[in-house]
Amino acid sequence: MSTRSAELLMAVGLLLLSLGLMWTVLADDLHIGWVEGRGPGAGVWPFWLSAGMALASLWTLVRWFRGRTPESQNKAPYIDSQSLGLVLISFVALTVMLLLVHVVGTYIATALFLGFYMRFIGKHSWRTTVSTCFGMVLLIYFLFEWQLTKYLPKGAKMFEDGFLWIDNFRWQYLM
Repeated sequence: MSTRSAELLMAVGLLLLSLGLMWTVLADDLHIGWVEGRGPGAGVWPFWLSAGMALASLWTLVRWFRGRTPESQNKAPYIDSQSLGLVLISFVALTVMLLLVHVVGTYIATALFLGFYMRFIGKHSWRTTVSTCFGMVLLIYFLFEWQLTKYLPKGAKMFEDGFLWIDNFRWQYLM
């Protein structure tokens, strides 16, 4: 596949995805405007972000048909075999991470993915990898659970109980 073909395929794919998301918001009768007494409706962000993405995709298509960008004129291969290998490794690692969320929860799955990627793809030291993974888990926990009060999946009961212990400690001693 050439770079030219890849740009066309991506623009068409994102346009279809955007239109599908916009249609879903409208079909589910989510409000895309202001709801009196409540604020923005549930569909505001999904609809308008999708609309922006659709417009950007349309503009990419216009520029592609006009041949105005270097990518729309580039007939060289889009991706070499080494880069394709990295994409496949990333795809498999992300798929495993998503499957692990149901078993070990969001925090541990994210730490494992980040640790794998930093250590084996990025070739960072164990010290940097472990400290970054631990810091990211704390950051995600602090942001979602503490500040936004949005509880992320914890996985199996054993892991959920561990996070309940952390929550109890937080509420008992830190609040």
